[in-house]
Amino acid sequence: MDVSGISRILGGRKTLRTEIRDRMDLVELGRRGVSKAALLRLAGFLGLSVAEIAALLPVGERTIQRYERSHRFKSNVSEHILQIAEVAARGEEVFGEKDRFLAWLNLPSAALGNAIPEELLSSRFGAELVLDELGRIEHGIVV
Repeated sequence: MDVSGISRILGGRKTLRTEIRDRMDLVELGRRGVSKAALLRLAGFLGLSVAEIAALLPVGERTIQRYERSHRFKSNVSEHILQIAEVAARGEEVFGEKDRFLAWLNLPSAALGNAIPEELLSSRFGAELVLDELGRIEHGIVV
């Protein structure tokens, strides 16, 4: 997967304050910390409020609201943010447009045990399941 989609969804070089060229750059960003500004860009892309995005992350809504836009999250939160951004970028790529992906993200999926894909994003394992399902959709594999 091309990581440029992840960078774009998080606000690009201007918001991330670094260039994302490959997955090693994502590792470094995860270690250094993703900013609140980048998290808000991700929430906006997904059409989620701060409360809704906080429900997917190991950090509370009030904590997020208290932080300045430049605040960088700890690595565990940052990596989770990056994984959700990867799902978003991959979903947009597979469905060809953001609106179709967002519609799918919010509907129960038989392939995921009738779970709603967005709700699975609160777990790293769930996000991996969603990424796997996007791969199957891309290749026309119906489960």
